[in-house]
Amino acid sequence: MDLIANAYEYLHPGGPVMIPLILISLWMWALIVERVLYFRRIDKDNVDLKQAVKMLSGAHLPETSNGLQIRVVASFIKERTGNKKLDRDILDQCAMREMSPLKRYLSVIAVLAAVASLFGLLGTVTGMMTTFNVIALFGTGNARAMAGGISEALITTQSGLLVAIPGLFMSAFLIRRANRLESRLNEVVMTLKRNV
Repeated sequence: MDLIANAYEYLHPGGPVMIPLILISLWMWALIVERVLYFRRIDKDNVDLKQAVKMLSGAHLPETSNGLQIRVVASFIKERTGNKKLDRDILDQCAMREMSPLKRYLSVIAVLAAVASLFGLLGTVTGMMTTFNVIALFGTGNARAMAGGISEALITTQSGLLVAIPGLFMSAFLIRRANRLESRLNEVVMTLKRNV
């Protein structure tokens, strides 16, 4: 309960800009956690090139694995026809089906991180406007009244950066991970095409 009270004390002076900033943060981190778990699941218990070729020639397929390469090989084995040219196209299609989910939500995460910093900037502007309104009404003699606007400006800027910086780092990390998985899958597909 103390944590919630402390968070409220910190966030409340930030004003109404803090509400969309918190929602953006929750949405962004939900997507990041989903992507991290997805990448862990499809990279776990995967096969290397030799095992993929062995599975293509009749070796036993693991039944419980969710590995990316295993899923491509398993779907190809179900759909192959025996015609080499057609089978190569089917293999490409099986790989494309598995590649499309790899980059899902990655651009959304990057956009949410960028939007968070913009909301922080918006809070800075509204806080400074509040401060200037106070100066216009009371002059510079009322430091207590000016502090509210300055506090709003600083808290929203800090919060926007606290959301945006880790979000951009995680976005770059997840894009690198997706690219690495995609290149490994392409390598497996090219090897399998030579053995079809």
